[in-house]
Amino acid sequence: MEKFLSGKEQVVFCVKTIRDIAVFTDKRILIADKQGLTGKKVEYYSIPYKNISTYSIETAGRLDLDSEINLTLSGGINIELKFMKDKNMDELLLRTYHLINEYIID
Repeated sequence: MEKFLSGKEQVVFCVKTIRDIAVFTDKRILIADKQGLTGKKVEYYSIPYKNISTYSIETAGRLDLDSEINLTLSGGINIELKFMKDKNMDELLLRTYHLINEYIID
């Protein structure tokens, strides 16, 4: 993902979702979306924070194996990041949510 970073942005943190990788910078979210059975085909998304119109987190319940961050972008495009359930998931979700808040809310 380093090849997609600009010299004008700083990486805040990175997360590995079920199959993908999301890099949160101070300017945008970069997502590597692995596709197909082997995951060799990858689609890369660059989402400037200013293009996020709504966002939500969904925590895992007792029987759920994953949590989600849902982003709705201008133009009605929806992006869903799924996280596997683990001991640090709630902390990761809140950190991600607060980071998005920081860059969207003036």
